[in-house]
Amino acid sequence: MIHQDKEIKSTKNKAKPSCSCSHDEPVHSDNDGHDHGHDHEHNSEGSLFKMFLPAIISFVLLLIGIGFDNYFPQTWFSGYVRIVWYAAAYLPVGFPVLREAYESIIKGDVFSEFFLMCIATIGAFAIGEYPEGVAVMLFYTIGETFQGMAVSKAKSNIKSLLDSRPDEVTIFENNIAVKVKAFEVKIGSVIQLKAGEKLGLDGELLSDTASFNTAALTGESKPDTKKKGETVLAGMINENTIVQVKVTTAYSDSKLSKILELVQTAVTKKAPAELFIRKFAKIYTPIVVYLAIAICVLPAFFVDHYIFNEWLYRALVFLVISCPCALVISIPLGYFGGIGAASKNGILFKGSNYLDSISVIQNVVMDKTGTMTEGVFKVQEVIINPEFDKKEILNLVNVLESHSTHPVATAIHNYVGQIDSSIELKNVEEISGHGLKALFNGKELHVGNFKLLDKFAIPYNIDPSTVVYTTIAIAYDRKFAGYLTIADEIKKDAQETVTKLKALGVKVTMLSGDKTNVVQFVADKLGITNAFGDLLPEDKVNKVNEIKAKNETVAFVGDGVNDAPVIALSTVGIAMGGLGSDAAIETADVVIQDDKPSKIAMAINIGKQTKKIVWQNITLAFVVKAFVLILGAGGLATMWEAVFADVGVALLAILNAVRIQKMKF
Repeated sequence: MIHQDKEIKSTKNKAKPSCSCSHDEPVHSDNDGHDHGHDHEHNSEGSLFKMFLPAIISFVLLLIGIGFDNYFPQTWFSGYVRIVWYAAAYLPVGFPVLREAYESIIKGDVFSEFFLMCIATIGAFAIGEYPEGVAVMLFYTIGETFQGMAVSKAKSNIKSLLDSRPDEVTIFENNIAVKVKAFEVKIGSVIQLKAGEKLGLDGELLSDTASFNTAALTGESKPDTKKKGETVLAGMINENTIVQVKVTTAYSDSKLSKILELVQTAVTKKAPAELFIRKFAKIYTPIVVYLAIAICVLPAFFVDHYIFNEWLYRALVFLVISCPCALVISIPLGYFGGIGAASKNGILFKGSNYLDSISVIQNVVMDKTGTMTEGVFKVQEVIINPEFDKKEILNLVNVLESHSTHPVATAIHNYVGQIDSSIELKNVEEISGHGLKALFNGKELHVGNFKLLDKFAIPYNIDPSTVVYTTIAIAYDRKFAGYLTIADEIKKDAQETVTKLKALGVKVTMLSGDKTNVVQFVADKLGITNAFGDLLPEDKVNKVNEIKAKNETVAFVGDGVNDAPVIALSTVGIAMGGLGSDAAIETADVVIQDDKPSKIAMAINIGKQTKKIVWQNITLAFVVKAFVLILGAGGLATMWEAVFADVGVALLAILNAVRIQKMKF
C-alpha cells in the first residue's frame, strides 16, 4: 500500500495518552496502536478541547481537592469521600494508562512505561498521597499528549510538504473538460492544467512550452521551463498559461508517490542511537523497578527508625523519574525531523541510519558527468578521414548511438538529426566502459572511446591525449574513420560544492570514464586535487576500495544506475538527479532530487546537525534524570521534581528535536 495514500490517523484519539514508549514497537508506525501518530486537528478548537477534556476534568477536580485540603477546609471532605474525590480526579487520565499497562503485560512487555506510572501513582494512593498521585498521572498525560502532537505535526508537515497533488483534475472526455478524481484517471488521458494549478499525475507535456514550480519535488523555487514532449511530474505547479498534459503513469505509481513512500518508510531503518536506546530501555526499565523495590525494602535492615511509607514514597519518586520516555520518543523524533528537513530541501534519506552514516563521512568520491558537470553534451567538431563518406559515417553513428541512453548519444542525435530508418544494424552490442559495436553490410562498426579501438586492435593516427574535449572514436571495417569532440559544461554550484565540502573537513575525489586530460581540466577548475580519468566501472570500484582500505568512510555520488557497484560498496551511496530516475531511487541510500551538487554538502551538514541534536537530548535526559534520581533515593526530591525529570525533560527534548525542521542549511 502506498503510504501517502493513507491518512495519518490514530485509532486512539481519546483520553489515552498519545505517547507510547513500548520498547519493542516502532514509535512512528502509523498502524501501531501505541504510536504518536494522532491526527490532531490543530486548527480545530473543538478537537483540541475534546483531546484535553479528560485532563481538564482531572485538573479541576484536583484543584478543588487541594483547595478543600489546604485553603477551604470542609468537614465532609475526609475519609472515603476524600478518597473517592481524588479517585474521580485520577480516573479520567489514569484509566487509559492502566489499560495500556494491562495490554502491555498481556503482550509480555511487563516493564513498560505505563507499568511504571501505574505503580507510582497507585502506590501514592496506597500511602495516602492522593493529590500527588493524581498530579503525577495528570502531568504525565498532558506531557504525553503534547509529545504525540509534536510527532503528529512532524509527520503532517512532511506529508503536506511533499504530497501537494490535487484530489481532482480536469481531463478531456469527447473534447469536453470534466473534473474527475485524480486516482481514477487512466493512462493516456489528457489533463488540462490552468495557471496556478498543481499537476495530479506524471505525464508528457503536449503544449509547446510551459513553466513549472518544482519546489515540492526538488526544494527549488526557481521555475523550470519544459518543452513539448518533455516529462512533467505530479506536484509541479503550472506558472502561467493553460497547458495540456498526457498522462503516462498511474496515480499510485507517480514519482511523487515513490518519494512519499520513501520518506514515510525511512523511519523504519533505525539509526544506531535509536537501536541502542531501545535495547537500553529494555534492560534499564526492569533494573529501575528492582532498584525501587530495594530502596523501599532494604533500609528496613539498616535504618533504626524505619518507616515503610516514607521509604515507599522515595521508591515511587524514583520510579517516576526513571521513565525513559524522553529518550525513547525524542531520539526517533530527532531523526524524523532530520529526514523532514532534508526532504524540504530536495534530499531524500532512505533511513535515519544514513543520517548517522553521512555525518561522519571523510571522503566524497564523485562521478564527473552529470554530477559536477551538466551532463548536457554538444558536438564541438567532427573530424572524418577523407577516404570515408562523412554523411554516411555520421548516419551510421547516429543509428548505433540510438541504442544507448548515454548523454553522448543525445548530443550526437541533436547534431546529426533524424535517424535514417533505411540503415539496419546487426549484432548491436554495448561494451561497458568502452562504447558500442555492430555490423553493417557485413562490416564492423565501432563507436566509443579510444580504449574500444585498442580492445579490438584497430590502429589510429592521432594522440587522444592532445584533444582537450571528450572524444568519440569511430572505426568502420576495422579502419579508423575519425572522431567527434563533445564538450560538457561545469555546473554553476560545482565550485561552491567543493569549497563547502573542504570546509566540512571532507576530502574530494573525482572519478570518470572520460579522458584523463578532460577530467584533470575540470578538476583543476574546481580545485580538486584527486582526479582520475579513463576508468572502467571496475576501476572505480578499485579506487573506492583503496580509500576504504585506509579505514576511512566514503560517500560515492553518481547516477545510481551505471555506478551501482560503487554505490553499493560505499559507506553512503548518493544518487544525483533522482527526480527523473526510478533506478536512482532504488539504488542509492540518499537521493538528491535536483542536479545540484551543493546539496551533497547540505546533506552532510543535515546529518551532522541531526546527530548533534540527538546527542544533546541523550545528554540532557541522562544528566537531569541521574541528578533527580539521586535526590529521590535520598529523600530530597518529591513527586513534583519527579514529574519535571520525566515529563519536563521529555518536552524539552522534543522541542529541541523539532528545532531541526526550522533550521536553514
